[in-house]
Amino acid sequence: MARFEMHNSENATMGGETRADVFRDMGLMYATGRGCPVDLVSAHKWLNIAAIKGCDRAAELRADLAQTMSKVQLAEALRAAREWMTMH
Repeated sequence: MARFEMHNSENATMGGETRADVFRDMGLMYATGRGCPVDLVSAHKWLNIAAIKGCDRAAELRADLAQTMSKVQLAEALRAAREWMTMH
């Protein structure tokens, strides 16, 4: 399995993957705790960004995840995604 650095989301691309797929994978990483602590706010943020970038699967995953989150968590995740999109 290929590995890639996800700390710098500005360069989050590799091979034939699109950026949206990489952002989806980042969301899944935080949702499942794969290599990091589970963080639903970050998971929603990255899935939201992936969905905005055109990943339909990320939109489905984001909707599923949102059902398990509080309104406060959702607001925080949406704010973080909006902030990231503004900066990038």
